[in-house]
Amino acid sequence: MRAKLHPRLKLARIRHPWATDDSDQNGAFEIAAPTGRRPIIIASNDGGWDHISVSVRGTDGTPTWDEMCFVKDLFFEPEEPAYQYHPPHSKYVNVHPGTLHIWRPQHEKMPMPPLVMV
Repeated sequence: MRAKLHPRLKLARIRHPWATDDSDQNGAFEIAAPTGRRPIIIASNDGGWDHISVSVRGTDGTPTWDEMCFVKDLFFEPEEPAYQYHPPHSKYVNVHPGTLHIWRPQHEKMPMPPLVMV
């Protein structure tokens, strides 16, 4: 995760039960995406993982690929890889339908498939 909050997020911080103070990149945010929709983002970096939760205000649908890329770039450096993780079915937790997640381990190098397969 970026060491400092992306400048575009400084004015995007919103009140939310999981929000933190203005001193770091953790918290809740709402920002206009290039698609014209407004992703709601919850960011945290606990337990050895960077985690970004993304839903879209005013819709039951999920964020688009372009919206997820936009959010990923707000929280991670351009050359930092991140996952949209799919756990085993027995481990699914769905607190909010329509929400997608971006994950990145903090202390491990992420394996990457061959670029011709990406």
